[in-house]
Order: sequence, then structure tokens, then C-alpha cells
Amino acid sequence: MSSLFDPIKIGDIQLANRVVMAPLTRNRAIDGLMPGPMTVEYYRQRATAGLIITEASQIIPMAQGYLNTPGIHTPEQVAAWRKVTNAVHAEGGRMVIQLWHVGRISHVSLLPGGAAPVSSTNRRPNAQTYTKDGFVDVSIPRALRDDELPDLIADYRHAARCAMDAGFDGVEVHAANAYLLDQFLRDSVNDRSGPYGGSIANRARLLIEVMQAVSDEIGAGRTAVRLSPMTTFNDTPLDSNPQALYEYIVEQLASLGLAYLHIIEGETCGARYPADVTAFDYATLHHIFPGAWMVNNGYERAEGMAAIATQKADLVAFGRAFISNPDLVRRLRENAPFNMLQTDKFYGGGAEGYIDYAELGSDQ
Repeated sequence: MSSLFDPIKIGDIQLANRVVMAPLTRNRAIDGLMPGPMTVEYYRQRATAGLIITEASQIIPMAQGYLNTPGIHTPEQVAAWRKVTNAVHAEGGRMVIQLWHVGRISHVSLLPGGAAPVSSTNRRPNAQTYTKDGFVDVSIPRALRDDELPDLIADYRHAARCAMDAGFDGVEVHAANAYLLDQFLRDSVNDRSGPYGGSIANRARLLIEVMQAVSDEIGAGRTAVRLSPMTTFNDTPLDSNPQALYEYIVEQLASLGLAYLHIIEGETCGARYPADVTAFDYATLHHIFPGAWMVNNGYERAEGMAAIATQKADLVAFGRAFISNPDLVRRLRENAPFNMLQTDKFYGGGAEGYIDYAELGSDQ
């Protein structure tokens, strides 16, 4: 019977344990939207995780949706991320970067030339994003034309290559939480006609083509994806038939040989099994997918251990617990108490609430 602390190989990546640091937006990128010295230290401190998934990082300038989030598309960003991966690898850790395009969850002040955000639709959600003026309503998006999508797919491919040049062990494509790829998946958002709208197969087409392109570029064994079938995050209603949609998606992904699939169960930042949401059968998706299965959403120690022991999952992602506990793996193993979380230091700022949390036995 496997344990949360046992090693595992996922695709081409060997992990020391099954504890994963979930992607966590911290809004501390420096000039050029690069990780700075504090970010190097932040990830180095957490390198005992079996796998670190970085904060979501935009694949092109038009992909940005929040203030001071890093990119992975310029030579300067590659060089800056190389310092992070070198530090994590020196501690024996493994690390993938989450590739991000926010789509319509953005604001004109964050985009080149004040351009409108792009999406599958021209409808604006009732959502907010974080800018130099604080939290503001997102801007009205522009629907991407079909003839723009090959270049978008190439942008994902280029970002994946940049990630390899930066020394990452792999990439995770962000197709969850109502960002761009999710905006194409759901019929509650995608109101297109043509090859990328209408049927389930058409709405899933962009995601599958992105995953194929990234896999072809860096190898399927270093490629992964994140999905959130039942979240309404960012004012995004559920698809009219999420079970059918996501079973089709996972069936298509199953043939690619991906390293893992990262599933957010239930409502992002909310209940894992909301009482007011029709039951969703995650187990069927798990059965369809042959690679490693990663679960996420508010797992505590006992739940995470049980998920591995019962083969519900191969990996368990922990989010906020990793913010305040750089030595989370040790604390989970020893059932030690957690540091208090400074929620007012989540987004932006300096070292406080970022790299100053104490490890067990520290006098800090």
C-alpha cells in the first residue's frame, strides 16, 4: 500500500514523494515580469516537495491577467527562471512550470498597447483582476478569430521550449479556473460557431491541439494539464453537461502519454463536493486516464494520506499550507502543527509572508 511519502515516477520525472506544491500566484515578479532573487529563495525553501508546480506564468504578453505575474517567453525570463530551477535542483527537488493564458480574465492596463483581452467570446464576466489600482473589473474581451488560433498554439509550444531551456523538469498547461482554454471548453462561455465551437469535440479542439503541440515539442512524459470540471470560479457557469465534456477531454488526453493530470475537485477555493452542484464522477475520469492522477482542493493530512493509500490518487497537491510552511513535507510526515498563514501577504509585497516563515526547530 503506497504512502504519501513514497517515491513515484510520473512520465519521465522521478519524484521523492507524492506531496505536490500547487501553483500559487504571488504577484512578486520584478521588471521584465521575471522571477527575482526572493522568488529563487521562495522555491528553494520548498524543494522538499515531491514536485513543485510554479505560479502560473504567461506564455506571451497578451496572456497576462494580473499585476506582476511572471512570464516564460523571453530570453531574459528564461535566464531568470534558470536561477530558480538551479536552486531547486541543488536541493534535490523537481519542478514544472504552469503555462498560462488568462483569456478574458484581464484588464486593458495589463496588456500591450491597452489591447482588449482575448477569449472564445466577446462577453465580459462579472469578475475582477488585480492591477496597479488594486482589484478592478475585468475589461470587455475580443473573440479570437479561427485564423489566430494556430499562432496561439505555437505560443504554447514556444513557452514549453523556453521552460526546458530554463531547466524545468516539465510543464503543466493551465486549462482550469475559467482561463482561456477553459473558456473554449465550456458551452456556458464558448458561443462560437465553426471548428472551435458548438459540439463537445469542437470546444475541446483547442486544448487537445495545444497538448499535442506541447507534447511534440518537449515530450509527453514531461507534459501535464490542469482541469477544473465543477468550478464556477471567475463568474463562469458550469458546462451544460460537464460529465460528457470532461470524459471526452480525458479520453483524448489519454492517448498522448502525459506525465499526469491535475484535477481540481469541486469549487476552486471552495467546497470540494458542493451540496448544490450535481454529482460529478471523478472516478470515471481517473479510470480513463492512464498517467498519474493528481488531486487538489483543500486536502488535509489525513485526507491526503487516505487518497494515496486507497489509490484514489497518485499525487496530492497542497496550496496554502505550502505558503506558510516551507518544510510542509516534514510537518506532514511528523504530524507537526502548521505556521499561521498571513493572508494579507498573499499578493505582492516583499519578503514578509513570502520567504520569512519559520521551519520546524528554527528560532526565526
